Amino acid sequence: MTEKVKNALEKIRPYLKADGGDVELVNVTEDGIVYVKLVGACSSCPMSTMTLRAGVERALIREVPGIRRVESI
Repeated sequence: MTEKVKNALEKIRPYLKADGGDVELVNVTEDGIVYVKLVGACSSCPMSTMTLRAGVERALIREVPGIRRVESI
């Protein structure tokens, strides 16, 4: 499942980088929780929660069966 998550993150990474940010994968749990770290401009952006939920989480849930939630650390 971790490889599928990495591949899905690669698909959305260009959109984050276009705004000066990025995302790092920290962990994928067996129960479908993905932990990521928003970096660059994304780490201090007031819209980072929206990016996490509407962008990163939505993409991962759509691309990787079994993903339930994405959390930022």
